[in-house]
Amino acid sequence: MVIRSYETPLGSPRVHPPKAIRGTALTILGCGASSGVPLLACKCPVCTSKNKKNKRLRASVSIQAGKRTFLIDTSPDFRQQAHQNGLHWIDAVLFTHPHADHIHGLDDLRGFNFLMAKSIDCYGNSWTIGTLHSRFDYIFKKTQVGGGKPQLNLHIIDKPLKIQGVRVIPLELIHGRMPVLGYRINNVAYVTDLTYLPDSTFRQLRGLDVLVLDCLRPEPHPTHLHVDSALRLATRIGAKRTFFTHMGHELEYQKFSRSLPKNMFPAFDGLVIKA
Repeated sequence: MVIRSYETPLGSPRVHPPKAIRGTALTILGCGASSGVPLLACKCPVCTSKNKKNKRLRASVSIQAGKRTFLIDTSPDFRQQAHQNGLHWIDAVLFTHPHADHIHGLDDLRGFNFLMAKSIDCYGNSWTIGTLHSRFDYIFKKTQVGGGKPQLNLHIIDKPLKIQGVRVIPLELIHGRMPVLGYRINNVAYVTDLTYLPDSTFRQLRGLDVLVLDCLRPEPHPTHLHVDSALRLATRIGAKRTFFTHMGHELEYQKFSRSLPKNMFPAFDGLVIKA
C-alpha cells in the first residue's frame, strides 16, 4: 500500500541530481540527542565549549550511493542541516522511527519538491508510516491549491528492496521496547536509538566498512546505548570504522575521542565518511 499526498503542479526542476560517485559516502547532518547540544540555558563545559565538534544538531544523515541520495530521518533541524551541508536533492527518505527528534522536520521536504519538481518516496516500518499519516494528516488531505504542502509517497518497508536501483536493507532494532529500524546501504550502516540488536540483525551487519552507532552518554539509559554497551556492540559487529552518534552533552568530543580504540570515533556535524 502506498499513501500519497495531494499533488499540485510543481513546474520544472530548478536543480540537477548530484554527480555520481564511486562507492558510498555518508554525511553526518546531526549527531546530537533529542535536545541537541548545547541544551537550552545549560552552562556545563560541553554546552559552553568553543569547539565546534561539541555543537550537535538532532540526529540525521544523508547517504549517497552512486548517483542516488538518501536522507535518513527529518530532524527538527533539517532545514538548517540541508543549508549547512549543501543538500539539494533527495531520492528517498528512510525513517528510523516516529519520535519527534526524528520526524518533526518533515514539512521542510516541500522545499525539495519545488527544487526537484517531483514527489518524494518515504519509507519506514508500519508504526512510523501510520504515525506520519496521522500526525501530519494535513499533507494527505485535498485542500486549496497553494498551501505549500510536501508531496510525499509513504511506503512500509519490512524487507530488503531496491530503491531507485540501490539495495536498501532495513535493520530491525529494539529501542527500549519499541521496534525501530536502522539501515544498511552497500557497506555502510546507520544504527541509532536502540538498546538491543536481534541476532538476525547481526547477520545483516557482517562485512561493514562503516558503522554509525547510537551512544547517548556514559551512564546506562533505558532506551539507548551508553558508552560501555556501545563499545561492546561495536566490537562485536566488527566494522572497519565505527562512528558514534546521538550523543548528549555528557560527552565532550576530545575527551571521548581519546578514550576510544583506534578504529572508533565520535561523529561530529558535517563529517563526511567515504567507504
